[in-house]
Amino acid sequence: MKIGILSRNKKLYSTSRLVEAGKARGHEMHVIDTLKCYMDITSTKPAVWYNGEKLLGFDAVIPRIGASITNYGMAVIRQFEMMGVYCLTESVSLGRSRDKLRALQLLSRKDVGMPVTGFAHSVDNTKDLIKLVGGAPLVIKLLEGTQGRGVVLAETLKASESVIDAFRELEANFLVQEFIKEAGGSDVRCLVIDNKVVAAMERTAQAGEFRSNLHRGGSAQLTKLTPKERKTAITAAQTLGLKVSGVDLLRAERGPLVMEVNSSPGLNGIETATGKDVASAIIKFIEENAKPNRTRTKGKG
Repeated sequence: MKIGILSRNKKLYSTSRLVEAGKARGHEMHVIDTLKCYMDITSTKPAVWYNGEKLLGFDAVIPRIGASITNYGMAVIRQFEMMGVYCLTESVSLGRSRDKLRALQLLSRKDVGMPVTGFAHSVDNTKDLIKLVGGAPLVIKLLEGTQGRGVVLAETLKASESVIDAFRELEANFLVQEFIKEAGGSDVRCLVIDNKVVAAMERTAQAGEFRSNLHRGGSAQLTKLTPKERKTAITAAQTLGLKVSGVDLLRAERGPLVMEVNSSPGLNGIETATGKDVASAIIKFIEENAKPNRTRTKGKG
């Protein structure tokens, strides 16, 4: 098969591992810089151009789209979809996962466990918003934040009001969520491929930090999931239409709670912590499912 990887940097661990796994399984692998793609949008022969050449003959594309280029990345994926190329992450699914509010609304409709979450526009609603999620301490998240950036733990009522009012003055879009104290600064990353969790690790924040992201100095180790955790992760991925995803869970007293669903999960931490060859599992899934014009979400937002 001829497989393209949409990635800004071919030296990134996840990108290089996918290339390595694809070649090991006998495929022709190409890394394509998303921002260097340009599109010929016509009614009969839509095309994607790259470095002066039309991209032809691809059986599948693996999008590894960074949060900062989500909109352009979605446009490039849509163009490949119009060309009939199988895209591992569809444009609609990418958009759902990157819009934290939309993602939570979709998960809520499926009765997936989540932290109590509030969203409002007017600064006049600050006190009511804090009360809605159970008061301080609480977590405030920018809608556009990734890898723990734009996430603040407000430990007191006064601090909560100050941060919310400051974000409002900056016209930033954010969510307010209850703080799950019993999680103890840990969460669980589940790597889901189609309808199966292929690897899972528990991430723990470093001392003095509540964010467990590995980019923030957190540590990771292999963990065993309960049947309910496994089911929750799979349901979350399916709800957003993601064939490959990283579902982050908090272990709360009332059961597993979905914190976030990542459409471009990193492979370094999960492969290192679990010893699982996730990259090869992704390539194997593409082998079994890549067919022309196979778009599961059918353009539904």
